[in-house]
Amino acid sequence: MEMKEKIIDYIRKNRVSTTEVADCLGKSGVLEGVLPLNPHHFVVGEIQYLYAIEDSNWTVHEELDQNPISDKIIMIDDIDVHGRAIIGDIVSKYILLYLGNCGIITTGKMRDAHILMKENYPIWCAGVSPVGCFNRKVNKENFIDEISRKRDYYQGAIAVCDDSGVVIIPRKCITEEFYRKLIAIEEQEDIWYDCIDRRKWSTYKTICLKEYMNDKNDVISSN
Repeated sequence: MEMKEKIIDYIRKNRVSTTEVADCLGKSGVLEGVLPLNPHHFVVGEIQYLYAIEDSNWTVHEELDQNPISDKIIMIDDIDVHGRAIIGDIVSKYILLYLGNCGIITTGKMRDAHILMKENYPIWCAGVSPVGCFNRKVNKENFIDEISRKRDYYQGAIAVCDDSGVVIIPRKCITEEFYRKLIAIEEQEDIWYDCIDRRKWSTYKTICLKEYMNDKNDVISSN
């Protein structure tokens, strides 16, 4: 199993939250302003990067047609659409149901919110709007550098999505060291809850002073 698959599998099976993943990234990695459209979804997977420019979603349709990928999290980057909703129900249905991807992230807005909520699709976005993008060809020349830079960062990275939002694990962090951090933070959470729930310690003694370190063997053996 490759390291990327190993990390995704561990996060999925243990439902490692975005909070815990962000802690493993040094309290970073959040995709600012992007929140769940529908609650209670938990999705983790490799990112397939798409983008929208010039108030148009032409590039989204085009790239999905040229590369109809499945089993990924489709990320659609709002580069130049000025507050318009990038996609709505039809494209979401195509991405999730017909192509078989596990979630949608967009740094822009979505439309057809009433249908997306009714269908309870796993979508994370920057809000909703009834005003959508135009469906027209675009000139990519003025955006080549930005598209290349963002694709280099997001494509192939791991996204973890839950009720708190979205955290990105960059490709450079997909390592054995990071995998061990995930395991360690899960163990730490177990110890903290044991100290507070069973031992009735204060959060100050547990989280700040870490007094369990003086009696770690007993704490671990009691779990």
